[in-house]
Amino acid sequence: MWSWDITKLKGPNKGQFFNLYVILDIFSRAVVGWLLAEHENAALAARLIAETCKRHGIRSGTLTIHADRGALMTATSTALLLASLGVGKSHSRPHQSNDNPFSESQFKTMKYHPTFPERFGSIQDARAEAVRHTRQAVLDQALQRHPQRFVCKPPQTPDPPNAVWINPPAQRIAA
Repeated sequence: MWSWDITKLKGPNKGQFFNLYVILDIFSRAVVGWLLAEHENAALAARLIAETCKRHGIRSGTLTIHADRGALMTATSTALLLASLGVGKSHSRPHQSNDNPFSESQFKTMKYHPTFPERFGSIQDARAEAVRHTRQAVLDQALQRHPQRFVCKPPQTPDPPNAVWINPPAQRIAA
């Protein structure tokens, strides 16, 4: 059983947002698929679901996906895709915007974490942070499974660099 939803990430300017689509495995709470886009779009949602099912080898009739009753979650294209994949669908109760507790809980945990940025400077910044969190989750799982491999300290995903240069500007030497 998976759950999926979309949350907004604050962009560089007031009123500018990026849309983070996330598919969670309800039992393990693992992120099995995600996508970051500038707009909500049913075609993007369908592509994410189809690619995630393919990547995880989902066979027809073995999966149900839960979602709230947002426009993309109830779109005809999404329903047709799920039917073609043999994936069951489950929706929240009508008029209950917070009736997707799995995804909502994950989004709140992510957004209230002390290291979560207030705003993202660009969509590329937001993607880098999401990749970093995914990598950290994998490292945390490795630590739980094989603590003997990490004798000095728990593994940490490095922070992304502040600047990347092909040809760095010349350093001025003070006279």
